[in-house]
Amino acid sequence: MSDREIEVLVQMVKGLVNKEIADKLNISIHTVISHRKNITDKTGIKSLSGLTIYAITKKIIPLDYNSI
Repeated sequence: MSDREIEVLVQMVKGLVNKEIADKLNISIHTVISHRKNITDKTGIKSLSGLTIYAITKKIIPLDYNSI
């Protein structure tokens, strides 16, 4: 997964929607959608809850994600 895809994943886990992620990362909403598709293709996981578990188990985000 690319660095930018990881950034998008972290924002998704925080509960941000595509528009909020785009604004926060200064990218277009279309780019966010593309990164989300790439994340799903690479992980094979479609649900946000599944992606959250993936991010925790791969240590992309800490278990106590309030610190991110």
